[in-house]
Amino acid sequence: MSNDALRPIAEVAAQLGLSSSEIVQLGQHKAKLPLDIVYQNPRRARLVLMTSINPTPAGEGKTTMSVGLSQALRRLGVKATAVLREPSLGPTFGMKGGATGGGKSQVEPSTDINLHFTGDFHAITAAHNLLAALVDNELYHGTRLQVNPTRVTWKRVLDVNDRALRHVVIGLGGPGQGVVRESGFDITAASEVMAVLTLSRDLADLRSRLGRMIIANNGSDFVTVEDLGAQDALAALLTDALMPNLVQTTEHTPVIMHGGPFANIAHGCNSIIATEAGLRLSDVVITEAGFGADLGAEKFLDIKAPVAELNPDLSVVVVTLRALRYHGGQPLGQMHLPNLEALEKGMENLSKHIENLQSYGLPVVVAINRRQGDSDEEIRWMVQKLADRGVPAESADIFSEGGAGGLSLAQLVQEQLHSAASHYQPLYDADMELEEKIRRIATRIYGAESVEYAPPAVQALKRLKKWDQESLRVCIAKTQYSLSDNPARLGRPSDFVLHIRNIEIARGAGYIVPLAGDMIRMPGLPKDPAAYRVHVTEDGVVEGIH
Repeated sequence: MSNDALRPIAEVAAQLGLSSSEIVQLGQHKAKLPLDIVYQNPRRARLVLMTSINPTPAGEGKTTMSVGLSQALRRLGVKATAVLREPSLGPTFGMKGGATGGGKSQVEPSTDINLHFTGDFHAITAAHNLLAALVDNELYHGTRLQVNPTRVTWKRVLDVNDRALRHVVIGLGGPGQGVVRESGFDITAASEVMAVLTLSRDLADLRSRLGRMIIANNGSDFVTVEDLGAQDALAALLTDALMPNLVQTTEHTPVIMHGGPFANIAHGCNSIIATEAGLRLSDVVITEAGFGADLGAEKFLDIKAPVAELNPDLSVVVVTLRALRYHGGQPLGQMHLPNLEALEKGMENLSKHIENLQSYGLPVVVAINRRQGDSDEEIRWMVQKLADRGVPAESADIFSEGGAGGLSLAQLVQEQLHSAASHYQPLYDADMELEEKIRRIATRIYGAESVEYAPPAVQALKRLKKWDQESLRVCIAKTQYSLSDNPARLGRPSDFVLHIRNIEIARGAGYIVPLAGDMIRMPGLPKDPAAYRVHVTEDGVVEGIH
């Protein structure tokens, strides 16, 4: 969409009841919302959580559906706002491409957002790596904190998929180049600084959480950012990034977009501050959690919602017929071909996600993201199958038609918001033992028979108990393609063991990160990365980011 077709950001802000003097404008079409503006009003909106089944490698259009539903609700006269995550450069130039929706249900200015946007990711990268530099400087100058170089746990980050940086040796080149040690890089979306920023309520909370982050362990105890005295320097780099961003959809519906942790290696939700802004400036908030409901939705409901004291009113599960066929055993290259038998089998994956969300006490609506080639027969069959199970469903073609293509879905969502009561409860209490929290997620949400810990994970659990960190929440890093830890196990696997090979601690974020299966926190580029499809015209227009 051409920027000429967009409305000035002040007009978009006016839809939220904000004047141009109450926002920080960054050009014509982007703005930041100051924190005092975010919190000046009480919460008033109903909260809708958008999630999905386990996706195919191409994704199932959850962001597109979030945007389209917010547009459709606006067409019905509802003051709706989409509250979403920011894209990462990793997948933008990697496998998936951009992450601003698509077609007539897209966040704009999409190219700007998919590239540098307002610089939030860069600020997080800078703060994270400043801390890494301070840690290595401490080692070089004799370490007043008595940190053993082999026990430093703080890596560096980069917002690019780069498998060559997963394991590195730093400090080579002689005595003047630093202390030689093994380290590595994660992607910025997996940085604990990202998690801290998105889970902070204000600047004081941000500073406190930054100070609690662990940079090393000395066996008997851990060393924190506060011990190092670096929390204020990090906070200084993040003061602007802490403010949520305001943009618009292709139909000029307000979008508050802030933070971008991945749901397979982090907690997968936009910031608490952005959600607060939506809840205080709108009547209905559509927010999303990354990947399938076993990842993003579980982490929203067990990490973000308890921390922010949120009470979601409704969950919407996005599904495509191609994804159901895929989970039903249809080959990846034939997912577009009608196959009722594969659909029937693939419904088992959807059913598990519905059951999981209902177990949290949430009403559930299924949104069928209609794609070109989907038959009316298959759509009717699926809607009836779900109706027989007591689950309301509607199809929507919001990619091709924008908000107009989602009116039936929007009406259903409105009906459910008024008639279906939410009885939301998290899966576990914070005071439970960590092993029990992990077991509940593995057995109740994933469907595993049990959990198996490799020796490094066992040692990590012992340290956490010794350090009295049992009250931390759990953020499992796991493949998004399967309910299990094996991406090849599609559908609804049940006879499997969840393998935890190690456990990392994100004390500032308030959770631990069990690493399940082969999951890593620095992705690699595919054989044909999306970067090769990006071009810049002679007049400077960037093309090919979708």
